[in-house]
Amino acid sequence: MKRGKNFKQAAAKVDSAVLYPTLDALNLVKEISYAKFDETVEVAVKLNLKKSHTVRDTVVLPNQFAGEKKILVFAKGEKAEEAKAAGATYVGAEELVDKVKDGWLDFDVCVATPDMMREVGKLGPVLGRRGLMPNPKTRTVTMDVKGAVAELQQGRTEFRADKTGVVSIAIGKVSMDAEKIQENLNAFTAELKRKRPVDLKGDFVKSLSLASTMGPGVKVDFK
Repeated sequence: MKRGKNFKQAAAKVDSAVLYPTLDALNLVKEISYAKFDETVEVAVKLNLKKSHTVRDTVVLPNQFAGEKKILVFAKGEKAEEAKAAGATYVGAEELVDKVKDGWLDFDVCVATPDMMREVGKLGPVLGRRGLMPNPKTRTVTMDVKGAVAELQQGRTEFRADKTGVVSIAIGKVSMDAEKIQENLNAFTAELKRKRPVDLKGDFVKSLSLASTMGPGVKVDFK
C-alpha cells in the first residue's frame, strides 16, 4: 500500500519493535496525529480464538466522545411510551418497519422488544448488512427499553471479533486527555476479558495496538 508523506513521517516516530506502556502509547498516538480533523483513537486487539469461539458484547465507556446517537426503538403500547419518555429519537412499530423497507436509514442504532422481532426480522437484508439488526447478545432486543436507551445515550458500544480474531473499537478522540482515553481502554479490556472462552488454553490476548484514524499503529505492552 502506498503511503503519503505525512504518514511516513508519523511512522518514523514509532519503533515497531517496542511494546509501549499504555499511557506512553496514547501520548505518542496523539503526538503523531497529522490530520486536519479531530481523529478518532481506535484500539485493535488480536485474540487467540478457535473457529468455534464467538466474542461479542457491549461496553459503556466512562468518557464520552461521540455525538448524540439517533436511537430507533421498535415497540408498541406501554413499551413505546417508555421509549419515548427515555428519549429515543424514533419510536414505532409496523409503520417504521415499512419505512425502513422503503430505504429510510436515518438512525445509528436499533432497539426492539421481543414481540416486535417477527416484523423486525424481515429487515435482515437491510439492517444486517449495516450491523444494525437488534440482537439479544448486545441487549438491543429487550423489554427494558428504558434501560437500553439510557445506556445507548451514555455511549454503550458494541464490539465483536471478526473472522481473523481481531476486535476493533473507537475509544476516544485525539483532542481528549490521554488519561481519559486510557480509562476508556481499561473499561473495554476489562469487559473483553470477561468474554474469554471457558475452554480456551493459553493466552487470550495475543497483541494490542492503538492508532488514530489516519495514523500508524502503536503496539502496547498490554501485560
